[in-house]
Amino acid sequence: MSPEVEKLLPNKIGGFRQVAAIRAPDTLLKQGVLNPDEFSSATSQTVGGEAEYRSPEGTNLLVEIIQLAKDNDAYSLLTIVASITAGKGVPLGGSIGTTSSTYDGGLIFCKGRTFVRVTSRGSKAGAGSELTEFGQLLADQIDKGEGEIPVLVKHLPDWEQAQKRVLFLAGFKSLQSLVPDQSVLSSLDSQGDADAVIATYGDARLLIVEFNRPQLAGDNDRVMTAKIQELRSQNQPIPSSYRRVGNYSVFVFNASEQVANDLTNKVQYEQVVQWLGDNPYWLKEAQRRYTETTLGVLLAVVKASGLTLVLCFGLGGLIGGILFTRRRAQQAATDAFSDAGGMLRLNLDEMTPQTNPARLLPDRH
Repeated sequence: MSPEVEKLLPNKIGGFRQVAAIRAPDTLLKQGVLNPDEFSSATSQTVGGEAEYRSPEGTNLLVEIIQLAKDNDAYSLLTIVASITAGKGVPLGGSIGTTSSTYDGGLIFCKGRTFVRVTSRGSKAGAGSELTEFGQLLADQIDKGEGEIPVLVKHLPDWEQAQKRVLFLAGFKSLQSLVPDQSVLSSLDSQGDADAVIATYGDARLLIVEFNRPQLAGDNDRVMTAKIQELRSQNQPIPSSYRRVGNYSVFVFNASEQVANDLTNKVQYEQVVQWLGDNPYWLKEAQRRYTETTLGVLLAVVKASGLTLVLCFGLGGLIGGILFTRRRAQQAATDAFSDAGGMLRLNLDEMTPQTNPARLLPDRH
């Protein structure tokens, strides 16, 4: 067994200990979700294995782990396994790793370029919590890579909901098995340099193919357009909608014309340019960053000044209100025609003596 797999499956993980030697990932190979050639090739970057662990409560867990070449490959394997789990698929969107799914007796997740499946051996009560605990412990020791799901998935309409039951294929060779009755897909030529994602919206199915080269996208667009016209003339099944959007080929199946157009219109292609060497437009880039930084500083100063002004006015108003209320209370408690706290009285009626004899000192002379 390779050192990478032995590192991913240590003898002890938290309170869980390994009870059987690491072996080849036979379970996934028998299910057909893994290509045996990927493990036999000398140049392949795919490694994997499976082992059994026992929890402190005595539950045995089968752990299958596959490390692939790229993050997208691991996410692709996760969606494939999720689509066939429990017979009808299980929803993704859990918090373990990049994304995960917990179901009755099992847990699947991917993190970085690593895919993991943990299955409980037996039906002990509380096995679900043990699966989650073990999965989190195992995920904590795996490199997170980019820590993001593929951008192509995020370009789906309402992708937060769509990603729960999405099927993503990285570097696919053929898509005919996804929609068997649509022969148009057999004319797609990915050259192993394209990704695809398919999601369901009610009865409609949306398929987006991303070609990594505009030339390849253009060639396939011409082939698709001609093939659809040919199938239409022969009264053969065709997509409800097809359109090229940037480097995307967008198909909608089993939908009305309005639904198909609505889904297609929501797909946006965002082009990303990366310079392999030095950026020849570094001066413009520096100016843009300087402008953004300066505007950001000015905006922060204005916000801070405004906040300070509001706080000063608020504090001043509060203190002034307290003083005003206190003075009014003092005035209400003093005698009429008096100010200075009763120290001075106006003798408007001329009946009050100018001095109070009782308060005078006696004459000692």
